[in-house]
Amino acid sequence: MITALLAFPMVALAGGGDTLDAAAVERFAGLALKCLHQEYPNKIGHVMNSDADLGTPRQLTPAFYGCFDWHSSVHGHWLLVRLAKLYPDAAFVPEARAELAKSFTPDNIAAEVRYMQGEGRASFERPYGLAWLLCLADELHSWDDEQARQWSATLAPLEQEAANHLRTWLPKLHYPIRTGEHNQTAFAFGLVLDWAATVGDQDMRDLVSGAARRFYLEDVGCPLSYEPSGEDFLSPCIAEADLMRRVLPPEQYADWLTRFLPQIPTSGGADWLPIGVVTDRSDGKLAHLDGLNLSRAWMLEGIAGGLPEKDPRRPALLAAADIHRAAGLAGVTGEHYEGGHWLGSFATYLVTGKGR
Repeated sequence: MITALLAFPMVALAGGGDTLDAAAVERFAGLALKCLHQEYPNKIGHVMNSDADLGTPRQLTPAFYGCFDWHSSVHGHWLLVRLAKLYPDAAFVPEARAELAKSFTPDNIAAEVRYMQGEGRASFERPYGLAWLLCLADELHSWDDEQARQWSATLAPLEQEAANHLRTWLPKLHYPIRTGEHNQTAFAFGLVLDWAATVGDQDMRDLVSGAARRFYLEDVGCPLSYEPSGEDFLSPCIAEADLMRRVLPPEQYADWLTRFLPQIPTSGGADWLPIGVVTDRSDGKLAHLDGLNLSRAWMLEGIAGGLPEKDPRRPALLAAADIHRAAGLAGVTGEHYEGGHWLGSFATYLVTGKGR
């Protein structure tokens, strides 16, 4: 599949720079367009206080009801914004703009805010979905486009509600969450820090950086040999290391990484971190391992980028990133909705260098 894609023409990012296979751009966009307003099947995490809280996904959260669940809908919107911004002349862009415009209306966003403010929803999509919402807002803030500026203004009340939920939660969170799925704090913290840098929210940067230092600065000897768990799409060890390169200057980060992941070799090669194996892509949970390969790839690249240029661990980090990239992208087929509704977002995050 990957080899076949290379026969298609390359498209350049707006403003020059890297290029990406045109077929891959269209394919990833197509995965999001297929599910953005597909309401069913749907998995909702919905707290009900009375019969008045009954409703379909479209009625409850009218902007982000597609793509099987709220957070996948949010990062499906992010995917389209990201690719439309980077490849404004691509064939999918007119349809993407039309579909995004259906979601980003004042009425829809006002309903999303009311939902998030509802009783018993303080933990709604916390932290994963909230962090992706801020990542979406980040993308809109940094897009020099009139329609994007309108969408950004429309999204702003929900953006601030999501940020406020995190601001309320973080001072009370006494321990990090080290799972390989949605609740993990390290991955979410990275998205939030990137958003805070874009919008210039120093208070949020200080809050999240302080939490990262409190939770992770003294960590040593992360048990990488215990990974992955059977349903991971995030690596607890690798994600923590990717977060801390956003928090620490390169020389201090290099010392911290030596203590935290002493397994990283200085001799190059990728065999120190085998790829995750997916046995059944029709099983939504087992398909998580495709996402793990993709997220590991961008995180390994991020870790290498956070080190001093001559650090001898960089070749091994980048070699492991390469094998995870190839394995992860090979799994983004769209054949099964279990993976098709979300893996395109992870692939886009990787191939467009979002986290760098």
